[in-house]
Amino acid sequence: MSSESKEQHDLSPRDSTEGNDSSPSGIHLELQKESSTDFKQFETNDQCRPYHRILIERQDKLDTNFREFVIKKLQKNCQCSPAKAKNTILGFLPILQWLPKYDLKKNILGDVMSGLIVGILLVPQSIAYSLLAGQEPVYGLYTSFFASIIYFLLGTSRHISVGIFGVLCLMIGETVDRELQKAGYDNAHSAPSLGMVSNGSMLLNHTSDRICDKSCYAIMVGSSVTFMAGVYQVAMGLFQVGFVSVYLSDALLSGFVTGASFTILTSQAKYLLGLNLPRSNGVGSLITTWIHVFRNIHKTNLCDLITSLLCLLVLLPTKELNEHFKSKLKAPIPVELVVVVAATLASHFGKLHENYNSSIAGHIPTGFMPPKVPEWNLIPSVAVDAIAISIIGFAITVSLSEMFAKKHGYTVRANQEMYAIGFCNIIPSFFHCFTTSAALAKTLVKESTGCQTQLSGVVTALVLLLVLLVIAPLFYSLQKSVLAVITIVNLRGALRKFRDLPKMWNISRMDTVIWFVTMLSSALLSTEIGLLVGVCFSMFCVILRTQKPKSSLLGLVEESEVFESVSAYKNLQTKPGIKIFRFVAPLYYINKECFKSALYKQTVNPILIKVAWKKAAKRKIKEEVVTPGGIQDEMSVQLSHDPLELHTIVIDCSAIQFLDTAGIHTLKEVRRDYEAIGIQVLLAQCNPSVRDSLTKGEYCKKEEENLLFYSVYEAMAFAEVSKNQKGICVPNGLSLSIV
Repeated sequence: MSSESKEQHDLSPRDSTEGNDSSPSGIHLELQKESSTDFKQFETNDQCRPYHRILIERQDKLDTNFREFVIKKLQKNCQCSPAKAKNTILGFLPILQWLPKYDLKKNILGDVMSGLIVGILLVPQSIAYSLLAGQEPVYGLYTSFFASIIYFLLGTSRHISVGIFGVLCLMIGETVDRELQKAGYDNAHSAPSLGMVSNGSMLLNHTSDRICDKSCYAIMVGSSVTFMAGVYQVAMGLFQVGFVSVYLSDALLSGFVTGASFTILTSQAKYLLGLNLPRSNGVGSLITTWIHVFRNIHKTNLCDLITSLLCLLVLLPTKELNEHFKSKLKAPIPVELVVVVAATLASHFGKLHENYNSSIAGHIPTGFMPPKVPEWNLIPSVAVDAIAISIIGFAITVSLSEMFAKKHGYTVRANQEMYAIGFCNIIPSFFHCFTTSAALAKTLVKESTGCQTQLSGVVTALVLLLVLLVIAPLFYSLQKSVLAVITIVNLRGALRKFRDLPKMWNISRMDTVIWFVTMLSSALLSTEIGLLVGVCFSMFCVILRTQKPKSSLLGLVEESEVFESVSAYKNLQTKPGIKIFRFVAPLYYINKECFKSALYKQTVNPILIKVAWKKAAKRKIKEEVVTPGGIQDEMSVQLSHDPLELHTIVIDCSAIQFLDTAGIHTLKEVRRDYEAIGIQVLLAQCNPSVRDSLTKGEYCKKEEENLLFYSVYEAMAFAEVSKNQKGICVPNGLSLSIV
């Protein structure tokens, strides 16, 4: 093999990390099946059209200082007119827009049917989830009632069901139990063992001048958390920071809900067995709870255990039948309500509490308690807990509302959803309620039963109102084990996510890892820490993807101006002496070394070539000294002075979203290293942000020739023409003063 052909072979593209390049429409490429291939060369006169520069005139930027900008914004937002006032009111109260246009004949039947069924389902679930939140059953009914009414007035989604959500109830319950322990309450006594709260104030119920018992203090804590969560959500709406939810990816939310479901199941295990155990809090509470359960399993109440098994045998098959035949059933079978009624009657007439000491719901009062301001002394203690609760509640509500709006062909406003869910927490917090959000299971039921508008929420509220005013005391004998079974059965959807893991793994391994990390941390550590770990790990994965991005050498698709990866597709054409390199990531301080190493590996390494030249020059000097008469070695001269066949490297910047200072310095360094061995570096397809960064970073001198190109094809044509005309490489530089 001759030295020229050997050098040509050395400069051919190697099998490298290629980008995810998709073939353009109308151009058929055959995917590469082998790691190496022979590349077809093409002649300039036949394949490359005459070189023409693309000139684009930049828009003139308006010179406005910060003060003028602020003044204009204030003038725009502070001006008031009848039209603006009307739009503001209609925007804040969507009911004023859609209710006057309500089609009674078309929508009323579906809204009444769906609202009635969801209301029937909410009665047992509200009572059951109250235990999860550490509250008395009546407070769960209050929460669902007020949330349905307020979302009817403020919400923009026609289909979501806002009310009690299991994960939020779990987070509320953990906060409530922690504050109960700090206040000196224990599980054996309803009165506090200490007469003082952690801040030193007396535990007094100011509405009745009596000592506040455990349930009273629990709802005080729950209402305070709910109030703060609502304030955060409304504040996010005011400052339009809904972007916070974008950091909660679908994989992260799914893993978080699944991990929290294990914690919910664990917290309900003691009710299934009829055990009187303290609730474990903090890191590792799931493991601690199971240790307590197995240590006390000999104290299992057989009556509660048998009741739990019977309820499971009824609920699980019926739920599966509902799901299997949901397309044929006009409405799902309200099996939960049937089980609650049957279990209440059996407990009442069988006197299970008196005869077998079975744990029951107890007295559920009728009517509404007088409103009460949240306990301000508790706000500092629960303010941090409310942050995670507010973000999770908002993210789930917005994601569900957008999903169903897209499915049914209408739009929702994320900011208004923040206001709606925020006021669904702020206002009810004055009426002894705890945090709410949209819930997927009830939303699916609502949609499948014919819901058309938000009016179905009013029907749901009327069902709950009937229970609160008349029926609630009849649930006195309902066993807590029945409520625990209802809670656990409703976790099926979250636990079934494990079946989707193989498909998720095939689509995105990174998302699967995020799912597992979030799920395990939420289950084994705590819900709040699990959410934080999930967010941090998810962001780390984003950084990791840009730290080692994909890169490739490009070739020209025949009879087109399209360039694709030579490692991914066959029959691509390459120019002799020109290498085209694509880097699929922003160029910044994290991946700058990866950029350089990939570029040097896939083209030529200028540092190694300079070292080789220096060694050859030293050998030549030594041989000149040794050889009499100055006879030179031809090979040394050739190594020292012969130019490389590669004369131009074109960097395709189309996938580089931005540059930082480290990225600009890297490009300068790369250009300087290649200039030293006679290779020019051209930049192509830089977006405006990258161009501005190059200008501000003084990538080139003003007097240098304009070598910034709007297409890779243009850069390649320029390199070929300049090589043919001058016979040498043009000075490398960049001038961004485009006319």
